[in-house]
Amino acid sequence: MTGPGKETKVCSASREIAAAPEAIFELIADPTQQPRWDGNDNLAQADGGQRVRDVGAVFAMTLTKGSVRENHVVEFYEGRRIAWKPAEPGQEPPGHLWRWELEPLDAGRTRVTHTYDWTQLTDEKRYERARATTSAKLQISLDRLAALAEKP
Repeated sequence: MTGPGKETKVCSASREIAAAPEAIFELIADPTQQPRWDGNDNLAQADGGQRVRDVGAVFAMTLTKGSVRENHVVEFYEGRRIAWKPAEPGQEPPGHLWRWELEPLDAGRTRVTHTYDWTQLTDEKRYERARATTSAKLQISLDRLAALAEKP
């Protein structure tokens, strides 16, 4: 929503990637791969063995500033869609969501859409950071993901 007194709380970016959706999805659903393509330069590392396989999974990421986030998977369709809500360890997610959607175009091309949605964010201390997450930053993640997925 935009207009006087309103702000956009959902941003997204899309691009075509010259790779099969299954290969791209592996880079997204395996948390150890996420720091390689993170356009916010916010993710430092994740322990292995956390590959997401279903809704309800929780994977932990260490951020570049050293804190840990537990990411609660709220949408999952293998090879096509994954979304999670980050939270402080042991806490309920405050309401922002990261989503990846993959649409096969043909045997070697996939349209990937990355969305950040903070319409349900309840922690006002996080608003400034949420506002700083723009479609341009999401596009950086997509471009980095494409560079990895398109490697021979």
